[in-house]
Amino acid sequence: MIEIDGSYGEGGGQILRTAVALSSIIREDVMIKNIRRNRPKEGLKPQHLKSIETASMICHADVKGLYPGSTEIHYSPLEIWGIDLNIIIGTAGSIPLLMQTIMPIAAFSLEKTKLRITGGTDIAWSPSIDYMRNVTLEALSKMGYKANIRLIERGYYPKGGGIVEIEIEPSILKGFDFKTGKSGISGISHCSNLPEHVAKQQADSAITFLEENEIKAHIDIENKNFFSTGSGITLWSDLIGSTSIGKRGFPAENVGSKAARVLLDELQSQGSVDIHLSDQLIPYMGLAGKGSFTTRELTQHCLTNIHVTGQILDVQFSINKINGLYEISVE
Repeated sequence: MIEIDGSYGEGGGQILRTAVALSSIIREDVMIKNIRRNRPKEGLKPQHLKSIETASMICHADVKGLYPGSTEIHYSPLEIWGIDLNIIIGTAGSIPLLMQTIMPIAAFSLEKTKLRITGGTDIAWSPSIDYMRNVTLEALSKMGYKANIRLIERGYYPKGGGIVEIEIEPSILKGFDFKTGKSGISGISHCSNLPEHVAKQQADSAITFLEENEIKAHIDIENKNFFSTGSGITLWSDLIGSTSIGKRGFPAENVGSKAARVLLDELQSQGSVDIHLSDQLIPYMGLAGKGSFTTRELTQHCLTNIHVTGQILDVQFSINKINGLYEISVE
């Protein structure tokens, strides 16, 4: 059995998602202790429970300690099989974060996996669904990963109600050395149950900010009435992305300019991937046994994933600083 300290590094849900996914793939029992020990409310939250529960259904795992507030689980996986299920996270629980747990596992399934997931698509402290579709999947496809994400309905905090369908084909992952891209900037600005000008103002402010820095962007505008109320914008250029979510008291102009400012910082660094994609790539690189990328900053999420992936897969990552960028590689 592999023992993982859930309080290591950033000490949050990232450890759970990575440990459960990799344990499922190598079919090794894992015990995760001290789950979210240093957080204001320690232990498993509903979001984490649903991710682990879904993973257990894909690989017929036996799980002990799976209840709200639990600080220790024992996860014992069997063979991975493709499934076709409806998953309801509840309220605005993050669909992208649940997908982070499931996506690596499903690539090693014997059959196609298809999930229809209900929850939050565009919420704080999580990749947006547009980021997952246009940045994460774009990067993983270069490693041989095969999947399709279809947005049915957006879900915002606190009501949620977003619906996403994902189909994942069995895949053979290969190492890939990510290089800095030179594509233009695209984006989606969206709102639901709000005045039509909200999404446009978000887009216009992002475009204005970028044009002031001599960068052109094309941003699509989406204004629909879904179950929940909210807004947001996601921008991307090759494997660099940024997201800003609207909230009460935060003007639409600020939502757009914030996303543009973060994107510009990433682009000017000349890293091959942004700081959020960096931690997402680590488990896949470990599974492929080869690959590299550069990024402007080493986040706690990235360092935590390097630690957990190395512990479970017994692979060695190297970190070097070159010309102000961090180069992370596995050989």
